[in-house]
Amino acid sequence: MSIPRLQDYPLPVPETLPENRISWQLEPKRCALLIHDMQNYFLNFWDELSPMIRQVIANLVALRERCHQLGIPVFYTAQPNHQQPEDRALLNDMWGPRLNRHPEQQQFVEPLAPAEQDTVLVKWRYSAFQRSDLESRLRELKRDQLIIGGVYAHIGCLTTATDAFMRDIQPFMVADALADFSQQEHEMALRYTAGRSGRVLSTEAALAELKASDDRAWNKEKLLALLANALDEDTEALADDDNLLDYGLDSVRIMSLASHWRKEGHELDFVALVKQPTLKAWLTLLNARQEA
Repeated sequence: MSIPRLQDYPLPVPETLPENRISWQLEPKRCALLIHDMQNYFLNFWDELSPMIRQVIANLVALRERCHQLGIPVFYTAQPNHQQPEDRALLNDMWGPRLNRHPEQQQFVEPLAPAEQDTVLVKWRYSAFQRSDLESRLRELKRDQLIIGGVYAHIGCLTTATDAFMRDIQPFMVADALADFSQQEHEMALRYTAGRSGRVLSTEAALAELKASDDRAWNKEKLLALLANALDEDTEALADDDNLLDYGLDSVRIMSLASHWRKEGHELDFVALVKQPTLKAWLTLLNARQEA
């Protein structure tokens, strides 16, 4: 059996979401984002200009950007393009060779290409936890909430949510950041999650809950911890107005720091950092950008 040609349908809106049995709230310190199977192969079953898929992609991009800003880990699943028969096993009976016939379509859809800090997991079964180290990575990062979006809602996304629940990881299915074979199967996946294993919410609600907490403010201790590996000398006696260049900081390292901060949502440029290379000036810049 192969996947049929798929048609657009109205994505869920907050007024139509099923009632959740639980009232878990997303917490930036506890959660991670999973972008599930957003590879060209799986999206090509819809028309190239599908408005529904464009909206799903836009919602996932918004979630990913918020996660990057808050330092929330982002994971991707991706099926490999050369799977041996023994690796696919029963999947061959159910779906056929899939990506093995279309290896050129393995890449992620362009707007969702993983960033440098994101983690891509090899996907072998419906659940992202099967034959992967996703659970151990989440435990190591002290994350026990998993935000799920992608395709297909009633197969891999639902199975992953259920598997997360059975591992004591709270799953959050983002209703309008998912796509499926049909509206009926999409809604079924949401009803099952809301009633049996997790919480269903909209992209808007998820973004509203993923807000910066007060401890995102930069202070001297936090900045020194980041600079520890970039400075050649001990930073214990470093004063607020000391020139960081005197401590071994060079232009290459400053460029690297600027890139790191941009990924977290701080629009700091290299020139601004070089003009005033002191702890005091940098803390002012970082906290001013955050308030903005």
